[in-house]
Amino acid sequence: MPFNQDKRAERKPKDDFESKLLDLSRVSHTRAGGRKIGFRAVMISGNKAGKVGIGIGTGQDVAAAVEKATRLSKKSLIEFPIVRETIPFEVSAKAGASRILLRPQGQGRGLVAGGTVRVICSLGGIKNVSSKMLSRTGNKLNNARATLEALKKLKVKKEKKQHAA
Repeated sequence: MPFNQDKRAERKPKDDFESKLLDLSRVSHTRAGGRKIGFRAVMISGNKAGKVGIGIGTGQDVAAAVEKATRLSKKSLIEFPIVRETIPFEVSAKAGASRILLRPQGQGRGLVAGGTVRVICSLGGIKNVSSKMLSRTGNKLNNARATLEALKKLKVKKEKKQHAA
């Protein structure tokens, strides 16, 4: 290993993002010579402080797909406010066939959420929230997209500074 590459590795700051594999599926498409098989990974990354992102990566093997999805999930981060370990207000969103409802909860209530929403909320740093999937779809990717759309809607109004006259 050349000296320059070793220095670059030392200077690289360690990111404080945690990643979790949400879905892994085998995909194939037919070519002239037969079927070509690959893998699709869906990764969720978050810093447990109001930032979370989703990434979808495909590759010839599982490791390549997971690595690509992790890199893409860190690129597509969204930021949302957390007020007293919960969300500021009730919000709902739709993505594909999936519809989701997120409600703020009191201190100590915990994450009352199903699989996909639970993963996203825990990686985002939300500790007390109640969620309901209003659709019947079990598609993890669309459920994740709907959850992120709901979190994007969370904006807190910035207080205007009052001028003393």
